[in-house]
Amino acid sequence: MGAMSPPEPFPLYHPADVRRAFSSDDATRRFAKVAQLEPGSRVLVLGCGPDGSAALLLAREMGCTVVAADTDDALLNPVRERVRAQGLAEQIEVRRVSLDALGLSDGEFNGILIQGRVLYALKATLANMRSLLSKRGRLGFTFPARVGRFAPKASLDFWERRIAGPLLLPRELLQVVEGAGYEPESAESLHDAELDAHYRDIETFLSSVPGSQPAALREELALHRESNGKASVSYAFVVGRRKEQGEKPPASRDRG
Repeated sequence: MGAMSPPEPFPLYHPADVRRAFSSDDATRRFAKVAQLEPGSRVLVLGCGPDGSAALLLAREMGCTVVAADTDDALLNPVRERVRAQGLAEQIEVRRVSLDALGLSDGEFNGILIQGRVLYALKATLANMRSLLSKRGRLGFTFPARVGRFAPKASLDFWERRIAGPLLLPRELLQVVEGAGYEPESAESLHDAELDAHYRDIETFLSSVPGSQPAALREELALHRESNGKASVSYAFVVGRRKEQGEKPPASRDRG
């Protein structure tokens, strides 16, 4: 066995040209529906990556005003090109941000979407994003989750070191979301076929990058391969609505 690698800092490394979990147009539309986005809603797509497809879809199909943000101009320049080409510059602002100082206003967004990237530790994600949401605004974010009843110790050790905390089941993630000032709304995880496709893409990427970097990704892939198609760890996409202190449970009059 090799020496344990030190924990990987956030954001967890994800190759830019590997398709991200929960980034399909259908997944974006599902989030928009749960988040009750409508024309004029303000949405932050954080870690938008080089294709920017969620930002483009939310602007084009839903009429939202979108901030598409990432940490590097190399990731954002292709998004700027697509925004210009599709004539959406009025609706989409492409913005370079620093994850430890986003420079965005409190209460600015009706929705925040983090697809297939793990940018912060769990509690930090919930705290950092809550203040940016307007009242009743929705956060949709991606986080590793346990999905099997029995996870091999090597897997648990790897992930708990990597995310600097316990690896939770999706329903336990929702409990943490609730404790952080949100009404938990949904949690879905990649099923085995989707997860396999995700790791096949990563394997293809890694085979094009010789050497030990990125070590954590290689270890993650190896642990997945050992699960023989019955994963005990997956990625979850979790949605919560910003809740105010003393808020009453939703009354039936909210139904229409």
